Amino acid sequence: MNINDFLNLQPYSLNKEEKTNFFNAYLNYLTKYHYNYCTKYKNIIDSLSFDIKKTVSYDEIPFLPVRLFKIYDLYSINKKDIIKTMTSSGTSGQDLSKIFLDKQTSINQSKVLTKIISEFIGLKRTPMIIIDSSSILKNRNMFSARGAGILGFSMFGTKRIYALDENMKLEVDNLISFIKEHDGSRIFIFGFTYMVFQHFIKQLEKKKINIDLSNAVMIHGGGWKKLETESISSKEFRSALNKLCGIKKVYDYYGMVEQTGSIYMECEYGNLHASVFSDILVRSARDFSVLPVGKQGIIQTVSILPKSYPGHLLITEDEGVLLGEDNCKCGRLGKYFHIFGRMESAELRGCGDTYAEEIS
Repeated sequence: MNINDFLNLQPYSLNKEEKTNFFNAYLNYLTKYHYNYCTKYKNIIDSLSFDIKKTVSYDEIPFLPVRLFKIYDLYSINKKDIIKTMTSSGTSGQDLSKIFLDKQTSINQSKVLTKIISEFIGLKRTPMIIIDSSSILKNRNMFSARGAGILGFSMFGTKRIYALDENMKLEVDNLISFIKEHDGSRIFIFGFTYMVFQHFIKQLEKKKINIDLSNAVMIHGGGWKKLETESISSKEFRSALNKLCGIKKVYDYYGMVEQTGSIYMECEYGNLHASVFSDILVRSARDFSVLPVGKQGIIQTVSILPKSYPGHLLITEDEGVLLGEDNCKCGRLGKYFHIFGRMESAELRGCGDTYAEEIS
């Protein structure tokens, strides 16, 4: 099966053996490709004494730390073919990751994101509420992680409304008018976790306003670190949304700008899932060996999408645990897992967390 055929698969349709066979073959190919076309990547691989001519299991191929994208410009294409540069969020004084995309990589990211999200909200585009301000979308060629996330998810909306003004104040009247206009329709809501909490939930609570979004589906991601300091759990977050708006379908996701498109969605049982386009490995903090189900360690993310830059195998700064594979109660095939949060010594990163720091 070639990559184009693979990208046409349904997101949770392959079992462990089928997925592993493809990943072993394709990730070895992708590693050789980046080795040949990215000099900095070649130097890193050579420094690790890895034999690029060998074909190995993909968990044996060297991975890059995500922080490396803050230090070096890494790309495997001609500069003239770069159509978009994605940047991570960062607090003041921090360097930003820079991810360089060509046309095909960008198209593949959008295609995969559409397939994954459609599993949860359906194929039909719907009216959309974005819990953010339109002012975040400034430079269309240099996307921040927050802006890129909004643009990526916006493809699922028909008529769209930004719930916040440029001062991050909830525009209640506009919001209520939008909901009335689309009465009877399912509404898709997207926002970063901290933005939803700080500027939607808290402002509704402060104004003592209840609105009817019982027919809505919300997807949110990022920003749990800040909420933990306010003693807000995932359960309490969902409960507040249900109490204030009647929202019952709320899905979290795990993802990063370094592997845009390869997001890990939360299922109805609260587990994060790897699709057929991505994978995770949990590695020991002591020796980076791969850990079995139930053992907490450092998350390595794997994606078949990065062709314009060597971001296919990345070690994150997040801790988590693999819960199982091919046997989640939701029925989706693939690995499912839980994220505990950032490692204590790790640099603060993430769109929601970063914004939280800026306004604290």
